[in-house]
Amino acid sequence: MTDFTSSATCVAPARRKIGLMGYISLYRQRRALAGLDDARLNDIGVSRSDAESEALRPIWDAPQHWK
Repeated sequence: MTDFTSSATCVAPARRKIGLMGYISLYRQRRALAGLDDARLNDIGVSRSDAESEALRPIWDAPQHWK
């Protein structure tokens, strides 16, 4: 019988720095999201109010998994 247990602990993924290009990309993505019409927002499952609130977030307010 094979033993699949491991003594290794689960390690969190390495944190990476966003950098200037990451912030520029985030800004562009938020602008593009704000520019979508209601039909396109509905296609991706985002409400107009959610899209607007995301677009209004400051550039340094990146998603937690980026940090």
